[in-house]
Amino acid sequence: MKLLEGKTAIITGASRGIGRGIAIVFAQHGANVAFTYSASAEAAKTLEEELNGYGIKAKGYQSNAGDFNEAQKLVDDVVAAFGTVDILINNAGITKDNLLLRISEEDFDKVIEVNLKSVFNMTKAIQKTMLKQRKGSIINMSSVVGVSGNAGQTNYAASKAGVIGFTKSVALELGSRNIRCNAIAPGFIETEMTAKLGEDVVKGWADSIPLKRGGTPEDVANACVFLASDMSAYITGQTLNVDGGMLT
Repeated sequence: MKLLEGKTAIITGASRGIGRGIAIVFAQHGANVAFTYSASAEAAKTLEEELNGYGIKAKGYQSNAGDFNEAQKLVDDVVAAFGTVDILINNAGITKDNLLLRISEEDFDKVIEVNLKSVFNMTKAIQKTMLKQRKGSIINMSSVVGVSGNAGQTNYAASKAGVIGFTKSVALELGSRNIRCNAIAPGFIETEMTAKLGEDVVKGWADSIPLKRGGTPEDVANACVFLASDMSAYITGQTLNVDGGMLT
């Protein structure tokens, strides 16, 4: 059963990792996919071809969601090309980890811009389309770090906690128009980024998780499918932890 048949989704930061996983699972569920990438044009082209192979319409856009005007232009371009947008997944994110003592102002500002301001930019840009059609599902990528905090990640934790507050507020503002807004807080998800950590570190993480494994991009994508589909029609303003029980 294809849960997203005929729906169109925008996914930011989808050329690799969790975003890529979401794009593929959405295409498998029948969604048309417009996705953004920042620099990796080759990876984006490969993904676009893979997505089109599922018989849906897919297109990659080089766009910086952290830039207010670029976000607006992206939404205009996608609406022009796809006709509408039913789902927005704010997934674009970066880390610049360091102890507070050593973190630079630039590294703090950059993480807030990419991880938090992008969510504002994209949600504001999509609002008009969703208000007009009186429906929509917005899913914002937070993190368990945004829920619990983490030493060495003050900038990242602040940005991801901000995403949760933003999500709750949008849910309250737009609920009467049948526009839902939820957040997902992934735990330790095994991607290209975590592959650089080394086997011992990854095993150490896995051992501390009740389910005894790291998550996969598909684990996060499946939660996104639920929140994007009509199966979650009465769920808004929530944060769903996809973390193998890490924060239980």
